[in-house]
Amino acid sequence: MHEPPFVYIVGAGPGDPALITVRGRECLARADVIVYDHRVSDRLLQDAPAEAERIDVGAAAPKTLDQDAISYLLAEKAREGKVVVRLKWGDPFVFDSGGKEALFLHENRIPFEVVPGVPIAVAGPAYAGVPLTYPDAGDAVILIRGHESEIDEPRTGWEHLAAIGGTIVCFAAARQIGAITRALVAHGRSPEEAAVLVYGATTAAQRTIEGTVGDIAERALDGQPALLVIGAVAGFRQHLRWFDTRPLFGRRIVVTRAREQAGELVRALEELGADVVALPAIRVLPPEDPAPLDAACDAAATFDWIVFTSVNGVEHFMRRFLGRQDIRELKGPRICAVGPSTSAALGRYGIRADVTPQEYRSEAVLPALLERGPVKGAKFLLPRAQIARELLVDDLRLAGADVFDIAAYRTVDGAEGSGHDIYRMLLDRQIDAVTFTSASTVKHFVQMLGAEQAPDLLSSAVVAAIGPVTAEAAQQLGLTPAVVPDQYTVPALVEALIDYFHAHPVSAGAS
Repeated sequence: MHEPPFVYIVGAGPGDPALITVRGRECLARADVIVYDHRVSDRLLQDAPAEAERIDVGAAAPKTLDQDAISYLLAEKAREGKVVVRLKWGDPFVFDSGGKEALFLHENRIPFEVVPGVPIAVAGPAYAGVPLTYPDAGDAVILIRGHESEIDEPRTGWEHLAAIGGTIVCFAAARQIGAITRALVAHGRSPEEAAVLVYGATTAAQRTIEGTVGDIAERALDGQPALLVIGAVAGFRQHLRWFDTRPLFGRRIVVTRAREQAGELVRALEELGADVVALPAIRVLPPEDPAPLDAACDAAATFDWIVFTSVNGVEHFMRRFLGRQDIRELKGPRICAVGPSTSAALGRYGIRADVTPQEYRSEAVLPALLERGPVKGAKFLLPRAQIARELLVDDLRLAGADVFDIAAYRTVDGAEGSGHDIYRMLLDRQIDAVTFTSASTVKHFVQMLGAEQAPDLLSSAVVAAIGPVTAEAAQQLGLTPAVVPDQYTVPALVEALIDYFHAHPVSAGAS
């Protein structure tokens, strides 16, 4: 890896954060400063080091004066001994100012590396189901500068261009679409030739309009730039479209789970087409006083049962335990895990649960334990949240068990500094669903919005709770859960959202 001063000029893909290359992510991971175009995905910025300085320099390919200022900024930050990542929308060297920035760095003797990206002219048609080339559909692909320039009609030899045939692609400003199509028809291109306009290409807001060279300008949306694709390949869209047919396409869904644990849910929703707003309502931290947990770890072998009710309980107990003892010291107590995710977390430490209740909730624990024998006089350890429901503790004690309820972790507010104005998004009905995976996420999310305002703000969005305990917490705070899966797992929550939106095709929020 290069040492500072150094500038990486990285193509970030047009919109979908998955379009950045592995090399691009490597550069981003070691950045001290990120200078990025406004259209770059927020998700990429979240993947960068938390301490990295982030500088938004506006839209891609800005005006000349602004561009000079950006070049000076890159050089200045690099001379401070920083690793600088210049994150570009699309490819740095295709209808963009990456070449100018790189030349400025060269002239100032600042080393740099260019990491290619995927141009919007390539990614956009693919996401709309339009192949740029196809046998017998022409032997040329022509890219025309459009929105990247400041002129109404691109300066090109229209007579020669129209005669070439093949596919024409242009990221066109609204005022340019008509000028381009009229020029092509005037110089011999058929007005009946297929054409498409792709708005918001590669994002969950993508919208594709189909037509012909002769009428596509009349179908264009006012004031919005679009990817204009002209040629026989545009006729393949209805056969090859894939991106905008996914079951959650266009749905904007908020994930409130703690950042460290949200990955599974975020990935599942995005793969199904959702526009995910990652807004962690909580952070999971060690207990303020770790002494009781340490004492429980030291005495672990003396317990008859250890009951884990969550993944957080497993992770925080095991980290503390393995910092003090060998895993073989857990050979004595039997293990109960509530839910498959908790069982899987134990499995990562080589531990297999002796009991996993069929229902993934605290109420099912005691009946499952009683199937293995009496609990009277048995010694139980429950490493749980600092604030947890007392139901399980009460049930075990009423059955005669000796229960040690220990705080293994605590939850605190986690949404501060997220970069999303969730209040405004809910107020403007830009949210389709908000997912909650624990009672604590509900509590902190409502606190963030305001206890009085939250029910009204969330009335236009689908409230999705992972299980009845979470749903009950939502109801107590004035929310009405519309989605509660039969099984209390992330995959079941995702499937329940699909079923709900299939049954309710009209968006509750943004779409």
